[in-house]
Amino acid sequence: MSTIAPDASRAVSAEFAKQGLTMLDAPISGSPVTLAQGNAALMVGGDKAAFAQIEPVLRAIGPKVTYIGASGLAGQMKIAVNLLLMVEVIAFGEAVALAEKGGVAREIAVDAILKSVAASPVLGYRGPFILEGKMPAVPLADVTLQQKDMLLALELGRKLGSPVPLAAAANEMMNACRGLGLDHRDFVTAHEVYRRLGGQT
Repeated sequence: MSTIAPDASRAVSAEFAKQGLTMLDAPISGSPVTLAQGNAALMVGGDKAAFAQIEPVLRAIGPKVTYIGASGLAGQMKIAVNLLLMVEVIAFGEAVALAEKGGVAREIAVDAILKSVAASPVLGYRGPFILEGKMPAVPLADVTLQQKDMLLALELGRKLGSPVPLAAAANEMMNACRGLGLDHRDFVTAHEVYRRLGGQT
């Protein structure tokens, strides 16, 4: 259920097959917040008959279960989803920093975004972390963990010959977070990097 490279998942599946066993890749999309709400989503790759057999078990873990296709494809889809999530959260930080630089109070900027058409579930629970005193001591996903997913996306893009320039930009923002010693925080801390780059204190 981890987010790993599709080729690694296929290799493990092949080893299972040598023993007469079937392995499905079924990465979970969700944070501790969505898991606690019972809203975890699972993407499943592998033998479809095996999927049909265990689908009730998977639905007991999370109500949103999607069969993606052959072995490794669920992992590939999860990487794509995480790319989107990363870019969205980092763009949120960029937008708030821009608004702040122009004179909008941070709490007002966050509130306006969360009431706008740009709002999303992940911004709904993660966006407020950038408000004063709201950054959790234990991150939902720290910079290092999220950067791992961007490196997977960059490598997948390279292998497939599919451009992923926004993944590259997101990865550079994670590099900047680490360079500034912010890597222990939730990755929404990219907002702080934008503030510093823009000369805000």
